[in-house]
Amino acid sequence: MTEPTGRVICDITISVDGYSAGLNQTEERPFGDDGGDGTGGRLHAWMFDTPDENRAEIAQLAAAKAFIMGRNMFGPVRGEWNRPWNGWWGDDPPFHAPVFVLTHHARDPQPMDGGTTFHFVTDGIASALAQARAAADDGDVAIQGGATTVNQYLAAGLVDELRLHITPFTLGTGTRLFEGVPPLNLEQVRSRSTSLVTHVTYRVLS
Repeated sequence: MTEPTGRVICDITISVDGYSAGLNQTEERPFGDDGGDGTGGRLHAWMFDTPDENRAEIAQLAAAKAFIMGRNMFGPVRGEWNRPWNGWWGDDPPFHAPVFVLTHHARDPQPMDGGTTFHFVTDGIASALAQARAAADDGDVAIQGGATTVNQYLAAGLVDELRLHITPFTLGTGTRLFEGVPPLNLEQVRSRSTSLVTHVTYRVLS
């Protein structure tokens, strides 16, 4: 059996001090106390306010052949799936590929318009990655977040490439990238700045 050739990529937007969301996250404020209205608009302004400046990086976000995310990124529903919830992205999510959602509560796959199907994985990050690799064939697998999920994959040594989009403000507290992650050796592959963000890509060496 040959090893898959696709990379495992983590792609995440953070504040200068490393936070991907603030405290006090709710359904109305999914990014919590994020320096704005709680919808992540300030963190992700580079994508929505200046898309022309960041066209290449935005295109990269959707280039993977399979995706993994934590349940908190999928939505605010906690515990058993006791109400309908198919993510924040409407009927036609932007992934257009299989998405594997880490959860402790089983749920049948949820097909959506545009080729996205959400699969709910209850047996851990390694299982989610194995399923995503199989679905991606030899394409890349993207760990979409949030930071807690990215940290689990980094700590387990399962990430090949880390793409950070660093926004020019600090949050001071919240959900932080690298929390609980042992020291990493990184090789800087590329960096590029635009008006609202600095994009830095690292190869994870160990």
